[in-house]
Amino acid sequence: MNAEPKFELTSSRQFSSWLAEQRVSLSFTTYQAGKLFLLGLQGDGRLSVFERTFARCLGLWGDGQTLWMSSLYQLWRFENVLATGQTSNGFDRVFVPQVGYTTGDLDIHDVAVDESGKVLFVNTLFGCLATTSETSSFVPRWKPPFLSRLAAEDRCHLNGVAMESSSNAADHPGNAINNTGRPKYVTCVGHSDVADGWREHRSGGGLVLDVPTGEVVSSGFSMPHSPRLYRGKLWVLDSGTGYFGFVDMASGAFERVAFCAGYMRGLSFVGDYAVIGMSQCRENRTFSGLPLDAELSKRGATARCGVCVVNLNTGDIAHWVRLEGVVTELYDVIILPGVVRPSAVGFRTDEIRRVLSVGDELPLTSVPVS
Repeated sequence: MNAEPKFELTSSRQFSSWLAEQRVSLSFTTYQAGKLFLLGLQGDGRLSVFERTFARCLGLWGDGQTLWMSSLYQLWRFENVLATGQTSNGFDRVFVPQVGYTTGDLDIHDVAVDESGKVLFVNTLFGCLATTSETSSFVPRWKPPFLSRLAAEDRCHLNGVAMESSSNAADHPGNAINNTGRPKYVTCVGHSDVADGWREHRSGGGLVLDVPTGEVVSSGFSMPHSPRLYRGKLWVLDSGTGYFGFVDMASGAFERVAFCAGYMRGLSFVGDYAVIGMSQCRENRTFSGLPLDAELSKRGATARCGVCVVNLNTGDIAHWVRLEGVVTELYDVIILPGVVRPSAVGFRTDEIRRVLSVGDELPLTSVPVS
């Protein structure tokens, strides 16, 4: 008999203490293994690792009560069914998939929420920002000006969106934030208007675009991902080089802050820290031959899969989580503020049949009998 594929998770010694100090948990996705992970703390301070299976899960958004997640052909909204202060089997959150939109395989990457509470996502297949529809696969909201039309051709590999709101303004110090507000910046791998043309721009062709104007605000990236606004700066993962940093908005230059030993995707913030997802590099035409290879070789390292926590003040890797075995790639990672030990319900077991919650009671309208 074949042995079950192994899964190993290790972390830096003080990572558990850091989660407790920041009063957060983490959630991250791996589309390669089809898993949603929730990482928190057990009652004795040890790590709690919870996972559920969803085909090709990618983008995440969460605020501690609601969780959005994209999967192979659907976009799911999870809701926490526990009341404040309530626990279930030691978990202080139980996220249940309450609403699912069948979108088709749009290769949805980043997921965000706009000011009205409407979900917004990066429709990578069509190269646009989009939202859900009650009757269609999606409703387009914006596309880069250089795309001549919407087509299911992944022309520029639009993959990330940064939302602007009062909570990430320059004068707001912030603690844990989520990607909420108005779409302000997007990342794409290349300026291309032909099918799959982005692959020709993997090294040095990446762009950051301003959504309201459509103008390029920074260029020269190698497969950029996960733009985010935090404490008055536009942060970007220059994934093909391994560097995390921010864009100098006056010059458009990318200012490097830290090197992460992996192909980066997924970026979230809490206090003075950035939380970044990392993947091993596949041996294919997408991930091979990037500047990251040379950077890793220079440091005598190989690409890792996991999460690193970067101190924004020093650029040091303050903490890390490493995944080995069956999981080799991550896509998104988010902070769950105020959450100690999260869990979720999936579709692979009968558990979902037994999780019941009752909404607020509504008064019945009396109807006179004639």
